[in-house]
Amino acid sequence: MKLTDLSYDGCGLETTAEFTPGERIELSILRRGAIAARVRWCMDGRAGLTFDAVPAAQKRLSRASKRTEVTAEVALRRPGRSSNRVRVLEVSVSGCKLELVDRPDVDEQVWVRFDGLEPIEATVRWIAGVKAGLKYANPIHPAVFDLMVTKLRGGGAGF
Repeated sequence: MKLTDLSYDGCGLETTAEFTPGERIELSILRRGAIAARVRWCMDGRAGLTFDAVPAAQKRLSRASKRTEVTAEVALRRPGRSSNRVRVLEVSVSGCKLELVDRPDVDEQVWVRFDGLEPIEATVRWIAGVKAGLKYANPIHPAVFDLMVTKLRGGGAGF
């Protein structure tokens, strides 16, 4: 099969296989794991798939540190672009999970700025739909992290 296009929630394929709309399949990506998908259509050697859930490869990533759920906004900047305000959903001393506005690439370098802190250099580790996981270039000191979480949750004084 040949991947012809890719979006947040599905892909197009050129294939000699005959699929039935609604059929569930597992699409294996070399060195990336497998993605559960459902066939939306199949015609004339082409097929459209919708991804079912978070890719299996993402589930296997080990956690470097405990995550804390929050709901707040941060600034996210990609190289050569203006920053966007995005929702942060989880934070840890070594990374965070965000909802994207402008989709970066996996392994792309970005900068995330929590209010009251200098921008933090990070690398995009995974993307699933409109969510992404970032790993900071340098972990946040635990004492600074505790203050940051308190501020993100709307409590306490700022930095």
